[in-house]
Amino acid sequence: MFESLTDKLQGVFDKLATKGKLTENDVNAAMREVRLALLEADVNYKVVKLFVEKVKVRAVGTEVMQSLTPAQQVVKIVNEELIELLGKPAPLNTSGAPPHVIMLVGLQGAGKTTMAAKLALRLKKNGQRPLLVAADIYRPAAIKQLEVLGKQVDVPVYSEGTNTPASTIAKNAVKQAREKAYTTVLVDTAGRLQIDDALMQELEQVRMVTRPADILLVVDAMTGQEAVNVAEGFNSRVPLTGLIMTKIDGDARGGAALSVREVTGVPIKFLGTGEKLPDLEPFDPERLAGRILGMGDVLTLIERAQEHINEADALAMERRLSEGQFDFEDFLDQLKQIKRLGPITDILGMIPGVNRMVKDVDPTMAQDSLKKTEAIINSMTITERRNPDVLNASRRRRIAAGSGTTVQDVNSLVKQFRDMQRMMKQLGIMGGNKKKKQKGRTAMPGRGSRLPQNFMDLFGGGN
Repeated sequence: MFESLTDKLQGVFDKLATKGKLTENDVNAAMREVRLALLEADVNYKVVKLFVEKVKVRAVGTEVMQSLTPAQQVVKIVNEELIELLGKPAPLNTSGAPPHVIMLVGLQGAGKTTMAAKLALRLKKNGQRPLLVAADIYRPAAIKQLEVLGKQVDVPVYSEGTNTPASTIAKNAVKQAREKAYTTVLVDTAGRLQIDDALMQELEQVRMVTRPADILLVVDAMTGQEAVNVAEGFNSRVPLTGLIMTKIDGDARGGAALSVREVTGVPIKFLGTGEKLPDLEPFDPERLAGRILGMGDVLTLIERAQEHINEADALAMERRLSEGQFDFEDFLDQLKQIKRLGPITDILGMIPGVNRMVKDVDPTMAQDSLKKTEAIINSMTITERRNPDVLNASRRRRIAAGSGTTVQDVNSLVKQFRDMQRMMKQLGIMGGNKKKKQKGRTAMPGRGSRLPQNFMDLFGGGN
């Protein structure tokens, strides 16, 4: 979402890095570019003005002017002010006796129904017993959609059809939740194409009878500054406790995420990062600021890996690497695990130092390249996967024909694999030596490692 803003900010910082010592004029020029970058990203102009002034005051102070690395100090200041602008993390309110009621509100088409299921799945993984409530009585399709999603996440859905008032449905759902010991009630309310009095009266009635612990506004990041206006409109009638921003994986410019908390005072609690039900992240200002400034997001990558990669498989792979073993079967397993983490360009974009290279990679081309690689490996026999040395010319021709690729494609993959295999063997030796000195520590590749570039080659981004 922040790709354009990130590129522009990195350009500003690159210019500063060429200067050994910064003057006040250098800072002023940089701040003008930062201001333009934020405005182009659709950040609220009042927010931009305040942000730039705060950065400027600090950047012309002694902490920068007397620093040995003034450009890095400016980046540090911008990072800290971005975190301040985005606000502190705001978890769901779980105080008091269960069930805790969460009302999801928003305009029609913002994704409330899907978000209700995403939240239910997340709460269930955290040991909660959620109950979904179909309180959108104006769209029978919304009720059916919630029931289908409820089955997918294995969470029950309470519904009374379209002829019962939403407030009555919500009240009865909370009563059933108490009787059946559900810990959380997620109420999917109706939306409109625009804010109107009838919608607000209904939401006020639902709020009155359920006394929710949280009222979360679901807003579409693609709407830009309109998301801020929507938040202000809802907050004036039903006091919001948080926002969920959806479609941040799209090509929105990001201004809403940077503006909404400062303008409305309402914190962002979750980010919808994709279309799949697990694609929901708690809002973390430090991580988001890191992404905006092109610093990557290693913590999110680690969390995804912990969620999708089996620990026993990871330990088995570590043993093979420590023994200097790495073949096409191992490689295929790694590709499958990478696919489970999400789009390859997103994954590489979370790695500091690699994220700049990703912007030149076409996501569609990367996925096609991944499929081609899998097809080639799947066309090999078990013997060929385990012992690539047997891949003579005739075998390569057969693999190319079987995978719908060319012999050149097969040769290219084998060459890239050889490079990675040599590197993995080196890592295995390094890791083995380290383990003699430090228990449980595995060495990382040195500065000369070509691991990122090999990945870029494999996924369509190499030169």
